[in-house]
Amino acid sequence: MKARLLQEARTPWRGLRRALWLAFTASAGLGLATMAMRASAGDVVAGSDLLIQVVALVLFGSLLWWDRNVADDQGGVS
Repeated sequence: MKARLLQEARTPWRGLRRALWLAFTASAGLGLATMAMRASAGDVVAGSDLLIQVVALVLFGSLLWWDRNVADDQGGVS
């Protein structure tokens, strides 16, 4: 129990943070998939909207990956 409390003190709100990164990454991926389907159906997709979705997917995916790697490097339990 003490080790778990010390880990939580080193990385506060880690579970909530990872859940948010996962939700935002999934949302960006779903938005990008929707835009790809619209484009494949012949609809016009604005380049700025596509760029926003790609940047969001890369950003939140990177944050999720970075948060996982930091926890693993510290020897924490996932």
